[in-house]
This record gives sequence, C-alpha cells and structure tokens, in this order.
Amino acid sequence: MPHDDQLIPLHWRLVYDNPLRSAEDVRGFRMEGDGAVSFPLGRMRLESTRDPNEGQSANLVYWCPFDGPEDAAISWEFWPIREPGLAILFFSARGRGGEDVFDPALAARSGIYDEYHHGDINAFHVSYFRRRWPEERQFHTCNLRKSYGFHLVAQGADPIPGTADAAGPYRMLLVKQGAFVTFAVNGMVLFRWQDDGTTYGPLLGGGKIGFRQMAPLIAEYANLKVYAP
Repeated sequence: MPHDDQLIPLHWRLVYDNPLRSAEDVRGFRMEGDGAVSFPLGRMRLESTRDPNEGQSANLVYWCPFDGPEDAAISWEFWPIREPGLAILFFSARGRGGEDVFDPALAARSGIYDEYHHGDINAFHVSYFRRRWPEERQFHTCNLRKSYGFHLVAQGADPIPGTADAAGPYRMLLVKQGAFVTFAVNGMVLFRWQDDGTTYGPLLGGGKIGFRQMAPLIAEYANLKVYAP
C-alpha cells in the first residue's frame, strides 16, 4: 500500500500546516450552523448543538481561512467518535463570480446543504464516513460531488469501520492536479476522476477548505496540511 508521500508530487512543497490542536490554531475559522468546537484530546472536535431531528438545520460547516491554490494536495487526520452522521470536506470553494467564500455579498449560509450546492458558491465536496441513513450504513462509499449543482462525479468504497471498531487516526488525502482529483485513505486510493471542464461546468481553481458534518456525528480532526507546486 503506498504512503501519502508517494501520492503527492515530489516537487510540491508544504504551504499550510495547522495541527488543529487548540483554540489558537482555529483563530479565523468560521462556523456556519450551530456547532461546538473543543479540544478534549488535543485535536479539534466538532459536533452540532442542535437536535438532529431538526434535519438540515442541525448540520454545520467549519471553514478554514486559508485560501488554497489551484493545484493542491490536502491532508488531514480523522477520528469518528459518535455515529450516525456524515463528514464532508469542501475544497476549491469560491463564489460563483470568483468571490472569496467569506465575501459578505454572497447569500448567507447556515449549514443547510442546499445553500452549498445550489447557492452562491462553486466547490468540490468529498463525503466520507457516510453513516447518516440506514442505506449508507449498509453499504459504505465515499462520494465526490461538484457544484454549482449536485453532480455526483466519482465514487469509491469507504474503508473506515464504524466507531465500535475505528482506531484512528485515518489519514485522508485529496490531490487536485489540473483536471484530476484523487482521494485516498491511509494511502489507499479510493477514486481518481478527470474533469472535462464541460459536462459539470468549468474547471474549478483554488479556494477555501471547509469541514462539514451531519448531526449527530461527533468527529475529531488534526494535522491539516496543504501542499502545492
């Protein structure tokens, strides 16, 4: 099984490195929805403060202020703590007119998923640890979607076990290079997709990274790193 280092182009360098160890590390991050951020074990824990029976209103997105480059390898460590739920990473997120995701001219967002795939932004979203609904728990997959729109463009098996058997950290890695997007867990490539820049809209460039969770998932994250040419 390859290591992450074998999946990141050799000449790329580290351009962002955040241990996500304390409140100081997430200064400048932005929460959308009602979520709590804590560091009980020295890594970032995210959870909703709403009743999951409220549906989409109980979900959250936590944006990193770093503006990722057009070509980037994004790695982070993941621990599932409580399920059911679902985790997503948004990347290459910008306003549909090229604006920063934090631009106040964009429509307000509150964690409701429609606001992210049919709102004012374009983005990729990779969903993993998909355990929210019974059908997701019966057959585990990781999905890559592209927006604007709700386009499912790639899918692969999810190797992460349920919380009863999980023994993280699980090393998550996304590599966006030109028209290609590759996703791997613990060095195992789950899918590699080529965007033709037409079928699902133009190629996406750089932009913000955001952690999304569907309630009642509790999960922890550490060592967010971004590499670029």
